[in-house]
Amino acid sequence: MSRLWRASPLTYGALVLAALTSIFPIYWMFVVASRSSDAMGQVPPPLTPGGNLGANISRLFANTDAYFLTGLINSAIVATTVTVSVVFFSSLAGFAFAKLRFRGRNALLLVIIATMMVPTQLGVIPLYLMMTKLSWNDRLPAVIVPALVTGFGVFMMRQYAGQAVSDELIEAARVDGCGTARIWWNVVMPALRPAAAVLGLLTFMTTWNDFLWPYAVLNDPENPTVQLSLRALSDGYYQDMSQVFTGTAIATLPLLLVFVLFGRQIIGGIMEGAVKA
Repeated sequence: MSRLWRASPLTYGALVLAALTSIFPIYWMFVVASRSSDAMGQVPPPLTPGGNLGANISRLFANTDAYFLTGLINSAIVATTVTVSVVFFSSLAGFAFAKLRFRGRNALLLVIIATMMVPTQLGVIPLYLMMTKLSWNDRLPAVIVPALVTGFGVFMMRQYAGQAVSDELIEAARVDGCGTARIWWNVVMPALRPAAAVLGLLTFMTTWNDFLWPYAVLNDPENPTVQLSLRALSDGYYQDMSQVFTGTAIATLPLLLVFVLFGRQIIGGIMEGAVKA
Protein backbone atom coordinates (compact mmCIF):
# COMPACT_ATOMS: atom_id res chain seq x y z
CA MET A 1 0.00 0.00 0.00
CA SER A 2 2.89 2.36 0.78
CA ARG A 3 4.36 1.74 -2.67
CA LEU A 4 1.05 2.71 -4.22
CA TRP A 5 1.20 6.24 -2.77
CA ARG A 6 4.96 6.80 -3.05
CA ALA A 7 5.86 9.22 -5.83
CA SER A 8 8.54 7.98 -8.20
CA PRO A 9 11.36 10.15 -9.61
CA LEU A 10 9.47 10.19 -12.91
CA THR A 11 6.47 11.70 -11.15
CA TYR A 12 8.61 14.41 -9.58
CA GLY A 13 10.22 15.09 -12.94
CA ALA A 14 6.84 15.45 -14.64
CA LEU A 15 5.60 17.79 -11.90
CA VAL A 16 8.72 19.96 -12.13
CA LEU A 17 8.40 20.11 -15.93
CA ALA A 18 4.73 21.08 -15.68
CA ALA A 19 5.54 23.78 -13.12
CA LEU A 20 8.34 25.24 -15.24
CA THR A 21 6.14 25.17 -18.35
CA SER A 22 3.44 27.09 -16.49
CA ILE A 23 5.72 29.61 -14.78
CA PHE A 24 8.12 30.40 -17.64
CA PRO A 25 5.69 32.52 -19.76
CA ILE A 26 4.93 34.69 -16.72
CA TYR A 27 8.61 34.98 -15.87
CA TRP A 28 9.55 35.89 -19.44
CA MET A 29 6.78 38.50 -19.51
CA PHE A 30 8.47 40.25 -16.57
CA VAL A 31 11.87 39.84 -18.28
CA VAL A 32 10.70 41.63 -21.44
CA ALA A 33 8.91 44.24 -19.30
CA SER A 34 12.29 45.15 -17.81
CA ARG A 35 14.04 45.47 -21.18
CA SER A 36 13.70 47.44 -24.40
CA SER A 37 11.55 46.35 -27.34
CA ASP A 38 14.64 44.93 -29.05
CA ALA A 39 14.55 42.01 -26.61
CA MET A 40 11.63 40.52 -28.57
CA GLY A 41 13.82 39.89 -31.59
CA GLN A 42 16.96 38.64 -29.87
CA VAL A 43 18.15 35.11 -30.62
CA PRO A 44 18.54 33.45 -28.20
CA PRO A 45 15.96 35.38 -26.18
CA PRO A 46 17.13 37.02 -22.93
CA LEU A 47 16.37 35.05 -19.78
CA THR A 48 17.47 37.57 -17.15
CA PRO A 49 15.74 40.83 -16.18
CA GLY A 50 17.10 44.07 -17.56
CA GLY A 51 17.33 47.54 -16.11
CA ASN A 52 14.56 49.37 -18.00
CA LEU A 53 11.59 48.44 -15.81
CA GLY A 54 11.30 51.85 -14.17
CA ALA A 55 11.57 53.68 -17.49
CA ASN A 56 9.02 51.37 -19.11
CA ILE A 57 6.56 51.92 -16.25
CA SER A 58 6.99 55.69 -16.51
CA ARG A 59 6.39 55.64 -20.26
CA LEU A 60 3.39 53.36 -19.78
CA PHE A 61 1.62 55.66 -17.32
CA ALA A 62 2.54 58.69 -19.44
CA ASN A 63 0.98 57.15 -22.56
CA THR A 64 -2.03 59.32 -23.36
CA ASP A 65 -3.49 56.73 -25.73
CA ALA A 66 -3.92 53.99 -23.12
CA TYR A 67 -4.97 55.82 -19.91
CA PHE A 68 -3.51 52.85 -18.07
CA LEU A 69 -3.85 54.22 -14.54
CA THR A 70 -7.52 54.98 -15.16
CA GLY A 71 -7.94 51.47 -16.53
CA LEU A 72 -6.41 49.96 -13.39
CA ILE A 73 -8.65 52.01 -11.11
CA ASN A 74 -11.79 51.23 -13.13
CA SER A 75 -11.01 47.51 -13.23
CA ALA A 76 -10.37 47.48 -9.48
CA ILE A 77 -13.74 49.17 -8.86
CA VAL A 78 -15.61 46.87 -11.24
CA ALA A 79 -13.96 43.62 -10.15
CA THR A 80 -14.27 44.35 -6.41
CA THR A 81 -17.92 45.45 -6.64
CA VAL A 82 -18.92 42.48 -8.80
CA THR A 83 -17.04 40.00 -6.60
CA VAL A 84 -18.64 41.22 -3.36
CA SER A 85 -22.08 41.27 -4.99
CA VAL A 86 -21.79 37.81 -6.54
CA VAL A 87 -20.61 36.21 -3.28
CA PHE A 88 -23.34 38.00 -1.28
CA PHE A 89 -26.29 37.21 -3.54
CA SER A 90 -25.07 33.72 -4.45
CA SER A 91 -24.70 32.74 -0.79
CA LEU A 92 -28.20 34.05 -0.06
CA ALA A 93 -29.78 32.29 -3.02
CA GLY A 94 -27.72 29.13 -2.49
CA PHE A 95 -28.88 28.91 1.11
CA ALA A 96 -32.50 29.46 0.08
CA PHE A 97 -32.44 26.81 -2.65
CA ALA A 98 -30.62 24.28 -0.46
CA LYS A 99 -32.37 24.65 2.90
CA LEU A 100 -35.62 26.59 2.57
CA ARG A 101 -38.86 25.07 1.34
CA PHE A 102 -41.03 27.23 -0.91
CA ARG A 103 -43.29 26.76 -3.91
CA GLY A 104 -41.52 26.72 -7.27
CA ARG A 105 -38.07 26.14 -5.80
CA ASN A 106 -37.05 23.43 -8.26
CA ALA A 107 -38.50 25.31 -11.25
CA LEU A 108 -36.59 28.47 -10.35
CA LEU A 109 -33.39 26.47 -9.92
CA LEU A 110 -33.85 24.98 -13.38
CA VAL A 111 -34.28 28.48 -14.81
CA ILE A 112 -31.02 29.57 -13.15
CA ILE A 113 -29.20 26.53 -14.49
CA ALA A 114 -30.64 27.23 -17.95
CA THR A 115 -29.09 30.71 -17.92
CA MET A 116 -25.67 29.04 -17.70
CA MET A 117 -26.34 27.33 -21.04
CA VAL A 118 -26.81 30.60 -22.93
CA PRO A 119 -23.56 31.87 -24.50
CA THR A 120 -22.49 35.28 -23.26
CA GLN A 121 -22.23 36.58 -26.83
CA LEU A 122 -25.99 36.11 -27.38
CA GLY A 123 -26.78 38.60 -24.65
CA VAL A 124 -24.49 41.38 -25.84
CA ILE A 125 -26.98 43.07 -28.20
CA PRO A 126 -30.02 43.01 -25.84
CA LEU A 127 -27.87 44.22 -22.96
CA TYR A 128 -26.35 46.96 -25.10
CA LEU A 129 -29.82 48.20 -26.09
CA MET A 130 -30.85 48.15 -22.45
CA MET A 131 -27.77 50.14 -21.40
CA THR A 132 -28.53 52.65 -24.17
CA LYS A 133 -32.07 53.18 -22.90
CA LEU A 134 -30.72 53.69 -19.39
CA SER A 135 -28.08 56.13 -20.72
CA TRP A 136 -25.34 54.07 -19.09
CA ASN A 137 -23.07 53.77 -22.11
CA ASP A 138 -19.48 54.84 -21.39
CA ARG A 139 -20.19 54.54 -17.66
CA LEU A 140 -19.01 51.89 -15.20
CA PRO A 141 -22.56 50.87 -14.09
CA ALA A 142 -23.01 49.42 -17.57
CA VAL A 143 -20.16 47.00 -16.82
CA ILE A 144 -21.05 46.34 -13.18
CA VAL A 145 -24.82 45.87 -13.05
CA PRO A 146 -25.22 42.98 -15.57
CA ALA A 147 -22.65 40.93 -13.60
CA LEU A 148 -23.93 41.50 -10.05
CA VAL A 149 -25.21 37.92 -9.78
CA THR A 150 -24.42 34.80 -11.83
CA GLY A 151 -26.16 31.49 -12.30
CA PHE A 152 -22.89 29.65 -11.74
CA GLY A 153 -22.41 31.32 -8.36
CA VAL A 154 -25.94 30.48 -7.20
CA PHE A 155 -25.63 26.85 -8.33
CA MET A 156 -22.18 26.45 -6.75
CA MET A 157 -23.26 27.86 -3.39
CA ARG A 158 -26.45 25.82 -3.45
CA GLN A 159 -24.50 22.59 -3.96
CA TYR A 160 -22.01 23.45 -1.24
CA ALA A 161 -24.66 24.58 1.25
CA GLY A 162 -26.55 21.33 0.77
CA GLN A 163 -23.49 19.40 1.95
CA ALA A 164 -21.84 21.77 4.43
CA VAL A 165 -24.89 22.87 6.44
CA SER A 166 -26.97 20.23 8.19
CA ASP A 167 -30.72 20.55 8.65
CA GLU A 168 -30.30 19.78 12.36
CA LEU A 169 -28.03 22.81 12.80
CA ILE A 170 -30.60 25.11 11.20
CA GLU A 171 -33.42 23.65 13.28
CA ALA A 172 -31.36 24.14 16.44
CA ALA A 173 -30.81 27.77 15.50
CA ARG A 174 -34.56 28.24 14.95
CA VAL A 175 -35.28 26.70 18.38
CA ASP A 176 -32.88 29.26 19.88
CA GLY A 177 -34.98 32.01 18.33
CA CYS A 178 -32.87 32.92 15.27
CA GLY A 179 -34.62 34.31 12.23
CA THR A 180 -33.74 33.36 8.67
CA ALA A 181 -31.40 36.30 8.17
CA ARG A 182 -29.51 35.57 11.38
CA ILE A 183 -29.26 31.88 10.52
CA TRP A 184 -27.74 32.82 7.16
CA TRP A 185 -25.20 35.19 8.71
CA ASN A 186 -24.27 33.31 11.92
CA VAL A 187 -24.69 29.69 10.87
CA VAL A 188 -24.58 29.33 7.10
CA MET A 189 -21.93 31.88 6.09
CA PRO A 190 -19.16 30.47 8.34
CA ALA A 191 -19.76 27.06 6.77
CA LEU A 192 -19.78 28.54 3.27
CA ARG A 193 -16.55 30.52 3.74
CA PRO A 194 -14.31 28.10 1.78
CA ALA A 195 -16.73 28.00 -1.15
CA ALA A 196 -17.15 31.78 -0.97
CA ALA A 197 -13.36 32.19 -1.23
CA VAL A 198 -13.23 30.01 -4.35
CA LEU A 199 -16.21 31.78 -5.91
CA GLY A 200 -14.74 35.18 -5.06
CA LEU A 201 -11.42 34.36 -6.71
CA LEU A 202 -13.04 32.97 -9.85
CA THR A 203 -15.37 35.97 -10.08
CA PHE A 204 -12.57 38.49 -9.54
CA MET A 205 -10.38 36.85 -12.18
CA THR A 206 -13.22 36.61 -14.69
CA THR A 207 -14.29 40.22 -14.18
CA TRP A 208 -10.73 41.58 -14.21
CA ASN A 209 -9.95 39.76 -17.47
CA ASP A 210 -13.26 40.54 -19.16
CA PHE A 211 -12.82 42.27 -22.51
CA LEU A 212 -15.89 41.73 -24.71
CA TRP A 213 -18.57 43.49 -22.66
CA PRO A 214 -16.46 46.52 -21.60
CA TYR A 215 -15.33 46.84 -25.21
CA ALA A 216 -18.99 47.00 -26.27
CA VAL A 217 -20.22 49.61 -23.79
CA LEU A 218 -17.15 51.71 -22.92
CA ASN A 219 -16.48 53.64 -26.10
CA ASP A 220 -14.83 56.58 -24.37
CA PRO A 221 -11.05 56.06 -24.70
CA GLU A 222 -10.50 58.13 -21.55
CA ASN A 223 -12.60 55.79 -19.39
CA PRO A 224 -11.34 52.24 -20.10
CA THR A 225 -10.86 49.11 -18.06
CA VAL A 226 -7.37 47.65 -17.87
CA GLN A 227 -8.07 45.19 -20.72
CA LEU A 228 -9.13 48.05 -23.00
CA SER A 229 -5.97 49.92 -22.02
CA LEU A 230 -3.89 46.90 -23.05
CA ARG A 231 -5.75 46.80 -26.35
CA ALA A 232 -4.93 50.48 -26.91
CA LEU A 233 -1.25 49.68 -26.35
CA SER A 234 -1.44 47.02 -29.06
CA ASP A 235 -3.18 49.24 -31.64
CA GLY A 236 -1.41 51.06 -34.40
CA TYR A 237 1.23 50.29 -36.99
CA TYR A 238 4.07 50.44 -34.49
CA GLN A 239 3.72 48.48 -31.27
CA ASP A 240 6.06 49.18 -28.37
CA MET A 241 6.26 45.64 -27.06
CA SER A 242 8.11 46.70 -23.93
CA GLN A 243 5.08 48.81 -22.97
CA VAL A 244 2.69 46.01 -23.89
CA PHE A 245 4.55 43.51 -21.71
CA THR A 246 4.95 46.06 -18.91
CA GLY A 247 1.22 46.75 -18.95
CA THR A 248 0.45 43.03 -19.03
CA ALA A 249 2.78 42.39 -16.10
CA ILE A 250 1.22 45.16 -14.02
CA ALA A 251 -2.28 43.95 -14.92
CA THR A 252 -1.33 40.44 -13.77
CA LEU A 253 -0.03 41.55 -10.36
CA PRO A 254 -3.49 42.03 -8.72
CA LEU A 255 -4.49 38.49 -9.69
CA LEU A 256 -1.26 37.08 -8.25
CA LEU A 257 -1.74 39.15 -5.10
CA VAL A 258 -5.30 37.92 -4.59
CA PHE A 259 -4.20 34.31 -5.02
CA VAL A 260 -1.30 34.73 -2.57
CA LEU A 261 -3.52 36.37 0.06
CA PHE A 262 -6.43 33.94 -0.24
CA GLY A 263 -4.66 30.88 -1.64
CA ARG A 264 -4.85 28.87 1.59
CA GLN A 265 -8.61 29.35 1.92
CA ILE A 266 -9.10 28.62 -1.78
CA ILE A 267 -7.13 25.38 -1.68
CA GLY A 268 -8.83 24.44 1.58
CA GLY A 269 -12.24 25.02 0.01
CA ILE A 270 -11.39 22.91 -3.02
CA MET A 271 -10.02 20.07 -0.87
CA GLU A 272 -12.96 20.22 1.55
CA GLY A 273 -15.40 20.04 -1.32
CA ALA A 274 -13.51 17.10 -2.80
CA VAL A 275 -13.57 15.22 0.53
CA LYS A 276 -17.29 15.83 1.00
CA ALA A 277 -18.02 14.74 -2.55
